[in-house]
Amino acid sequence: MSHFKFTCLAILPLFFFGACKQTTSSNSSIENQNAVNADSVLIDTTTDSSTEITENEAFVLTEENAIDFFFEYQKNLKTTRVKLTTSMGNFTVQLYDNVPYHKANFIYLTKKGYFDNTMFHRVVKDFIIQGGNADNVETAQKRREIGRYLLPPDTRKGYKHHRGTISMPSSEIDNPHMLASPYEFFIVVTKPGSYHLDGDFTPFGKVINGMDVVDKINQQPVDTGDWPMQNIYILKAEIIE
Repeated sequence: MSHFKFTCLAILPLFFFGACKQTTSSNSSIENQNAVNADSVLIDTTTDSSTEITENEAFVLTEENAIDFFFEYQKNLKTTRVKLTTSMGNFTVQLYDNVPYHKANFIYLTKKGYFDNTMFHRVVKDFIIQGGNADNVETAQKRREIGRYLLPPDTRKGYKHHRGTISMPSSEIDNPHMLASPYEFFIVVTKPGSYHLDGDFTPFGKVINGMDVVDKINQQPVDTGDWPMQNIYILKAEIIE
């Protein structure tokens, strides 16, 4: 994996998740074609999870409760499709039923409105587009309210990183087990796929409509840190019943 540094675009209070612009070192222009940038979410491991949630308090996900929550949440999910409306067009993803935690996480965040007004903040031509982050206070506030947690990898279901696959990046923090960062995702553009990612990242769905929009996003001009020169917004993510 390449080593990445992060240049924050906005200075937020410490209890916010930083929305940071991701850049690579000058000698990694070739390496970044073969790796997926880690998420910029910072996990506060000092949070006291022993405090019970009362009826008057909002539910907040933590490292301690996230797996149990999504295990129960996924039991009653009947939908597997999510439509993303972007500033460059629409596309639809089909989520895999047998990757339950990642599927449940994506649907939960969609229903919470998390992805609305976030961006495709990293675009690597002929490789991936990566979304779910933004350099604004609104996105940091949403992350703070939803919670701080990671998801375990689920790479043994036989899914590969074919073109059109939606997958989840791993966290930038000390993370030998490649735990997945829940707020971001990437979509493979490579033909026929980027199979060197198999085993390190968790595919949890695929684009079933609008791959031309994904390709259009992937062809936009970017700066040296793979951030699009013109902001590309996810205007809305919505469940298709």
